[in-house]
Amino acid sequence: MSEKREKFVKLAEGRTQAALEAIRKIGNLSNKRAYNYSDQDAKKIIKALRDATNDLESKFNASSAGDSERFKL
Repeated sequence: MSEKREKFVKLAEGRTQAALEAIRKIGNLSNKRAYNYSDQDAKKIIKALRDATNDLESKFNASSAGDSERFKL
């Protein structure tokens, strides 16, 4: 395996696992017994995640770099 491939695999696995864990933790915020949030809050979170995955897909398909914005409720 080439050095570039090994580096990609190592980074991709670690970053993807971290992203999946972060998404799971965001899902934990849906517990109404522990947190108070509006439907609008939930929709903003879901939209931000969808936008980020759409941007990710575009980058892999077109290899284009895009500006990212910091998420804020």
